[in-house]
Amino acid sequence: MAGGEWRAGGIRISFIAMQRILSVWIWVVTGLVATLFLPVVALVWLFTAGDPGRYAAGRWFRRAAVTAVALNPLWKFRTSGVRITDPRRPYVAVSNHESFADIFLISHLPWEMKWLSKDAIFKIPIMGWLMTMAGDIAVHRGDARSRTQALDACRDRLLKKVSVMIMPEGTRSPDGRLLPFKDGAFRLAVEMGLPILPIAVAGTRDAMPKGSLLFNRAVAEARVLQPVETAGLSAADVPDLRERVRAMIEEARDTLFRELGTPRPASLPS
Repeated sequence: MAGGEWRAGGIRISFIAMQRILSVWIWVVTGLVATLFLPVVALVWLFTAGDPGRYAAGRWFRRAAVTAVALNPLWKFRTSGVRITDPRRPYVAVSNHESFADIFLISHLPWEMKWLSKDAIFKIPIMGWLMTMAGDIAVHRGDARSRTQALDACRDRLLKKVSVMIMPEGTRSPDGRLLPFKDGAFRLAVEMGLPILPIAVAGTRDAMPKGSLLFNRAVAEARVLQPVETAGLSAADVPDLRERVRAMIEEARDTLFRELGTPRPASLPS
């Protein structure tokens, strides 16, 4: 390699061209993985119809994401922290949002959670079908009625003893700062008397940059923090709960940046 080029067999290829070639290959492989898992998830969905929480179908869908990462030469993902010993005890899991790659990273956790995701993803062929069979939840962020329906769907999954996964920032930060958290996940947890499960994510921000279809090299980690109980709390406690959990995630994310050796976004204070 020299001068921003990669040489193989006497052929000189720029880094940008190589990144594009690798990205196309990774997209093809990811699409093949999703296609191959589609009948598997469909069969699991069919034969576990007696489980209203669709736990097994969801787990097989997450395995597709894990397989796609294993075949991606640019990504090295791992998890750490608290291990859930009772996968059918429902939690309201919340995480910071760095990138679309967060979905692939958090899928490595060894228990099922139903994702609250924007409705546009459900419209992607194969991906949307898999998410529907897995019991994930669509929301149109600009539609108040859709948000209400999505929260009702979250209550439904929790009552069926399956955790839900919500990113309370609502969108990815444009500069890397942790955005303010919205109340929804915390109100839901307090209303149902269920614990919050905080998850800190670091290293995925540039794995799939916002607005780009190119993949970048990334080492990322999702760290599960101690659950925060909500028993005995009321709606008046939601702001304090929200800020306490946000502070936990921000502190853990900064620790992960240091451990991973990943540069923090330039706009973040040192």
